[in-house]
Amino acid sequence: MKYPLVLAGAAAICLGVSGLIPAHLFAQESPQSQSSDSVAKPKKPAADANAPSSSEEPPIPTEFKKPKDIPADTPTFRENATTVTVDVAVLDDKNHFISRIPQSAFRVLEDGVPQQISQFGQSEAPMTICMVIEFSGRFQQFWTRGWYETLQAAYGFLSTLKPDDNVAVVEYDMHTTILSDFSPDKRRAEEAMSRLRIPGFSESNVFDALTDMADRMSGIEGRKAIVLIGTGLDTFSKITFDQARKSLQESGVPIYTISVLQISRMMAEANGMSGPADLTFLQADNEMRTFAKETGGMSFFPRFVGEYPAVFAQIEQALRDQYTIAYHPTNTAKDGKFRHIKVQLVNPETNEPFRVTNEKGKNIKYQVVAKAGYKAPHEVD
Repeated sequence: MKYPLVLAGAAAICLGVSGLIPAHLFAQESPQSQSSDSVAKPKKPAADANAPSSSEEPPIPTEFKKPKDIPADTPTFRENATTVTVDVAVLDDKNHFISRIPQSAFRVLEDGVPQQISQFGQSEAPMTICMVIEFSGRFQQFWTRGWYETLQAAYGFLSTLKPDDNVAVVEYDMHTTILSDFSPDKRRAEEAMSRLRIPGFSESNVFDALTDMADRMSGIEGRKAIVLIGTGLDTFSKITFDQARKSLQESGVPIYTISVLQISRMMAEANGMSGPADLTFLQADNEMRTFAKETGGMSFFPRFVGEYPAVFAQIEQALRDQYTIAYHPTNTAKDGKFRHIKVQLVNPETNEPFRVTNEKGKNIKYQVVAKAGYKAPHEVD
């Protein structure tokens, strides 16, 4: 049974995190152009975001403010709009955000055609997060390793959210259930997760759960994402992987996945217990990677609970610290087709790949994280 998620015009995201490992990076357009102005300053861990200081719950904002570097009247992509916005995270080989990259280094391609950037800025903004948690009887029985790992990930991620972030909690087995709606009050989410004790069914419908939540969140503006915590196995969805993949691409909602039970799988493999079940898990891992990559999110496969804090920090940095790019697409056809987006970093003078170096001048590998595209509007009859 489906229940409506309510968030009047607010941005949506299923989970956010904070805390970073220091990283001092230089962004440069050519080997000769180093400047201390391009140093990426490390972010301090966020303060504990518990209950609001006031006894009265603050109202959910009706509209998140646009980044301060972008005019307030900058349009965002809607069905009849002519402007597309893309949030971009540039991360080093340790998933640390690289700041102060100039607009001239960004190149946006839509279906292979270069686009003219009309608005550009780097900002940190509040998030609305939807936490989608697998809770089936197959792996999350009471007091089992799966139950413990799942709740460790869920509570740990929740504890890092900031006071102005909105969060909702959704659990799924063979059904999808909204345990708590979007709210800045983290106590609601904690109370909702405290009810995760005895799973009702052994099946899991991760495809249905993800597409349902992404569809509900697709019309919400601002920083939004879904954070999936689970094995990724699907045994009961009405739709296929390909259908889910297409739907998630078109939703415009980033998917961040945290896989559980990795250590249990390692122990089984060490004891010679691999086989068809192992192949099923590998397929689930690949599907989670695909969902994350094509929606502009990230996928994580921690083997130990001790790795969770670093995972949370990486997700938060990728979500909260981003470059926001807006452009007017050269293809103005309202044909309802999916338009593929690719964001690159290039040296505008040489047209070669943009170089990022550390303070010693050594090249650093980086990745550009952005959504794979958007669905063009249909012509209104």
